[in-house]
Amino acid sequence: MRLLKFITLILFSVVSASHAASVSDVVTNFKKDFKAKLKENKVPGGAYAIIHNGEIIAMEGHGVRALGSNKKVTPDTVFRLASVSKTFAAGLTAQLVEDNEFSWDDKIVDYVPEFRFKTKSYSDNLTVNHILSQSSSLVHNAYDNLIEANYDMPRIIDKFSEIDPMCKLGQCYGYQNVLYSLIEPVIEQSTNASYTDNMHRKIFDPLEMEHSSLGYESFLETDNRAEPHLLTRKGWVKTKVKPSYYNILPAAGVNASIADMTKWVKAQMGYYPESYSQGVIDTVTTKRVRTRKEMRKRNWRSALKNAHYGYGWRLYDLKGGAEETDLVYHGGSVAGFRSEIAYSKEKDLALVILLNAETRMGSDLNAEFWQEVYKPEAKAKAKPKAQPRQIAKAAPVKSKNSPGWSRTSVPRDKPKNIPATR
Repeated sequence: MRLLKFITLILFSVVSASHAASVSDVVTNFKKDFKAKLKENKVPGGAYAIIHNGEIIAMEGHGVRALGSNKKVTPDTVFRLASVSKTFAAGLTAQLVEDNEFSWDDKIVDYVPEFRFKTKSYSDNLTVNHILSQSSSLVHNAYDNLIEANYDMPRIIDKFSEIDPMCKLGQCYGYQNVLYSLIEPVIEQSTNASYTDNMHRKIFDPLEMEHSSLGYESFLETDNRAEPHLLTRKGWVKTKVKPSYYNILPAAGVNASIADMTKWVKAQMGYYPESYSQGVIDTVTTKRVRTRKEMRKRNWRSALKNAHYGYGWRLYDLKGGAEETDLVYHGGSVAGFRSEIAYSKEKDLALVILLNAETRMGSDLNAEFWQEVYKPEAKAKAKPKAQPRQIAKAAPVKSKNSPGWSRTSVPRDKPKNIPATR
């Protein structure tokens, strides 16, 4: 009996060591690739962090905060997060709903009475759930051009009275920035406190994210900050920080360092239950709407089995993954910055990338990292056994009224025909 226990222990150790070695190999390869790609693409600077089993196993800054400067990127250098800010808005909302401050089913017009679609029935029934799950059924990125033109929110909101969703609310995926940010007045009116104060009180302070902030002014007041860079015919050039997307804080207003982002992703993985509950995690990572558009992304399409949106998070089912949702992910890109954050519950592994250039390099590295993590092991081909010849029978076709017929309860991605964006 003792011999059997000893053999079992040895086998377990070998398996564990093998798994640890595979993660170690992936991390080693990533560290080399990050430096090489940064140099190859002449990106001024960036930072990354990798978390495994609740521990930071790699965290580095590379390059400079701005071209023409010798100030290095460090783990405390602050970057704009762009659309990764949506993960913070969703987490804050889920916490406040858990505190009974408001409900996922609350109507947006109860907080923003001036908001109108072209058709009143749509306006009256748009909910917090719809805007945070990107299932408002509007054409993608409605009126983002007005954000970039620096229109104020009242003027942009007024434009929604000229359009309608493409199908029933909650039925179609339509990625939004303006609409997503209507959660700000919901939060402020429900709590009698600013969106910024709520974010600090519920997330930044409990998680001790000391270098994180919201907004344009806060970013410029940070000494150790990365500057944005845009690609021109002459290469990367430093540019000014644009304030436009800071006008929609929930969608694109968070600033943070890579060191702080390790705390944020660890909270998502359940390592700070006293500050960020499992109930909140389950809520924001429940599949709400399918996102078939993600399946066509150049760097993901060979790896994805399915894709959905939860609340502020993309949920990927990967080939080779054992879990129903293998990867929880979001990326962001705005005016000279790129950010990537992803974690796997199955592997207890996370990766965060921050860059001070609007480059595809970040998303490529992220996709390559996870495809290596989930790479299926090669299996020896077994010689097929001879089978007696059989005449194939046609399988009966089930109608949707037949026993055993089922359809996913998650709404579809979008209708077959989408009108062109204005």
